[in-house]
Amino acid sequence: MIEEGRALFLQIAASVEDAILDGSLAEDSRAPSTNELAAFYRINPATAAKGVSMLVEKNVLVKRRGIGMFVAPGARAQLLDERRATFAARFIDPLLAEARALGLGPDDLSRLVRDRAAASTTEGTER
Repeated sequence: MIEEGRALFLQIAASVEDAILDGSLAEDSRAPSTNELAAFYRINPATAAKGVSMLVEKNVLVKRRGIGMFVAPGARAQLLDERRATFAARFIDPLLAEARALGLGPDDLSRLVRDRAAASTTEGTER
């Protein structure tokens, strides 16, 4: 799970975010503790704590004194908004720039996306 070249605390934060997004960590549910994360990933607890602190600062996790960390209400919607904005910046903006360079308009792009989606769906059923 640990990938080279990316800070461990960022990977820890991303794995917790992924669990919130996929529903395995529901809002208001208890999040893994720093020690649990450190043991699971076999890393220093201070590194895990840095990832958890980052999520607290983003209001994704909230600390309940004496009982642990919990997923904040609205965390999933917040993370979806962030991921969608990142997706648009990383993929849609360059797509639109290239489309303009090729003289493709919104209808052309829409058609291309629909065609590709249909083709990938067909490929998935043929396997």
